[in-house]
Amino acid sequence: MHQIIFYFIIGILIFDYVLDQFLDYLNSTKRSSKLPSVLNGIYDEEKYKKSQDYDKVNHKFSILTSSFNLLLILVFLYFSGFAIIDNLARSFSANIILISLIFFGIIMLASDILNTPFNIYDTFVIEEKFGFNKTTVKTFILDKVKGWFIAAIIGGGLLALIIWFYNTVGEYFWIYAWIVVSTFMLFMTMFYTSLIVPLFNKLKPLEDGDLKDEITSFCNGVGFKLDNVFVIDGSKRSTKANAYFSGLGKRKKIVLFDTLIEKLSKEEIVAVLAHEIGHYKKKHTLISVFSSIIQTGLTLFILSLFVGNPELSKALGSDIPSFHLGLITFGFLYSPISTIIGLFMNVISRKNEYVADQYAAENYKGVHLQNALKTLSVTNLSNLTPHPVFVFFNYSHPTLLQRLKFIGKFNS
Repeated sequence: MHQIIFYFIIGILIFDYVLDQFLDYLNSTKRSSKLPSVLNGIYDEEKYKKSQDYDKVNHKFSILTSSFNLLLILVFLYFSGFAIIDNLARSFSANIILISLIFFGIIMLASDILNTPFNIYDTFVIEEKFGFNKTTVKTFILDKVKGWFIAAIIGGGLLALIIWFYNTVGEYFWIYAWIVVSTFMLFMTMFYTSLIVPLFNKLKPLEDGDLKDEITSFCNGVGFKLDNVFVIDGSKRSTKANAYFSGLGKRKKIVLFDTLIEKLSKEEIVAVLAHEIGHYKKKHTLISVFSSIIQTGLTLFILSLFVGNPELSKALGSDIPSFHLGLITFGFLYSPISTIIGLFMNVISRKNEYVADQYAAENYKGVHLQNALKTLSVTNLSNLTPHPVFVFFNYSHPTLLQRLKFIGKFNS
């Protein structure tokens, strides 16, 4: 049985790789050296060529990284790498929880180190070449160290608790794990911007002035109480612009990248915020949180049905059944289900983006949102003519042209 599971895992990995390459190929067929007429007024010839070059470079780099990772995991599986690391972890401790933490710690650290050269090339060569990179070597290293620290504390803590539940309450461990993970998800939704973001970026309240007055006026006009508008130093790492909404209730916050403020007009920024507020008003944020909680519960329940099966550990080359090896095998086998759920969630997400766009257009001015979307897309060298199949599989937002057309319906 474990041999069947092993070859099934190999089949899933290869299928995922082939599918991704096929989708990327389809997307590449939409490239054109000549500016498509549909992009007139959005891209000029020079900027369009730069966006096409950026897309080509990223496509080639994606082939390299995904091929490397596939080859690495296949070799690792063939030579029973997970079993070897399991034995290594057991040489340090006899405690089940410590063994699992050491096991995952080795895997995560080794994986990150092996992929670091690709991260360096992406940041300091590709992003630098196209004028995006602002990350210094010091910032890059500190980000790595901080990321490891957070993963060890939060990830390790949650994993240790789940394993403790598994060994304490048996088959119903998933219920306790679900409660803990769901509580953590809600906590991070409320406090991520306050607790985690400051470890990497500086946040400061938006200064008094015309922009803050315009934001306050709009929020008052739509009955949206908002006391927390912050500016984040996104320019510390990239010239790309963004904004996001976080939190629920009194803990809700809007965060503007300093690069966004630099590139957009006052009215365009408010239009972007109107879109984000639309998500909140239409309960998308709340629904998304609870959807994630339900998905987590379903995944943990399915995990509880299989993780104790010794065949899962044997599939990775170990004769010693363990939770951590069963979890790794389950992750591979669950991948197709996760992909299908992801496709469904993308469909809902794209629909919600239209709803938020409509809210912004009806409560502010759609033309300002259109202009903001154009500026951000061109500034970030976005691919504005992706293949429809690629969009279906990978996009959580409608394409720019789809959004512009939709918003135009509400312009008076």
